[in-house]
Amino acid sequence: MRQYIARLLLLIPMMLGVSFLTFAAFRIIPGDATHFICPYCPEDQRALLRHELGIDRSFFAQYWHWLKGLFTLDFGESYFTRLPVTTELERRLPVTLELMALTVVFSLVLGVPLGIISAIRANTPLDWLARFVGVLWLSVPSFYTATLAIVFGLLWFGWTPPQFGVGYVSPFEDPLTNLEEFFLPALILAFGSAGFIMRLTRSSMLEVMRNDYIRTAWAKGLRERSVVWRHAMKNALMPVLTVIGLEIGGLIGGAVIMESIFGLQGVGMYILTAVITRDILVVQTMALLFAAVYVLLNLLVDVGYAWLDPRIRYT
Repeated sequence: MRQYIARLLLLIPMMLGVSFLTFAAFRIIPGDATHFICPYCPEDQRALLRHELGIDRSFFAQYWHWLKGLFTLDFGESYFTRLPVTTELERRLPVTLELMALTVVFSLVLGVPLGIISAIRANTPLDWLARFVGVLWLSVPSFYTATLAIVFGLLWFGWTPPQFGVGYVSPFEDPLTNLEEFFLPALILAFGSAGFIMRLTRSSMLEVMRNDYIRTAWAKGLRERSVVWRHAMKNALMPVLTVIGLEIGGLIGGAVIMESIFGLQGVGMYILTAVITRDILVVQTMALLFAAVYVLLNLLVDVGYAWLDPRIRYT
């Protein structure tokens, strides 16, 4: 337990370093938000606007002001909407979290069983079909599949995603409409991860099934279900657990694309709009928050290692 507490405390200097690099990276890019807020204004009016927004101060003065706000959970205001970033997060974060959570669930539901079936029926037509499906999921880009789903759904069935007309509906208000909004984007986003998880589960399962304790289980006359689920499954899932933690970063990027295509007003859409309009305060805050989520999830993966295999200890 002390090792995990120490690693948790190490997140503080790590996130300070990430915050500085994030802040510096977006200050290197030439230009500022005033060119988008007031594109035809003379330079003297833009100078007044820069002073009002506080972006005419020195680099370290801006960084210290932003950092103080982070410690008090005051992320500042958007340069365009003049709304606090926390207000937008309260409205948009549930959308992105639900999309990512469903994507992880779909990835595991599709990838793990298919990988197990492919491993225990290796070199059979079922295995060949499973591997073909896994490669297909990995090969087709998610944005291409999402675009085709909307286009053909509209042309063939006259169907459009519900969020195009009614916006985000909470699962507590209308669970069915909420599922209709998120089922397709989450499923399409999960295909790539599911293909990778399927192939990793298959290779890990094949390796575990060759171990001596598995042969002993077979020799004792145990059923196949007991050998696979009680003896092989737990050890075979450890590499998969690693992939889930690492895939979060890819899912964050994929969430931006899916939210843009399906019109989901989540954090991904918020970031995309902020990047286009050079709303740097929003971009750097969101980048820091996503970095913190990524690091914490990988810490949870390490905790999951200890649960799956009590012999693992971190020093």
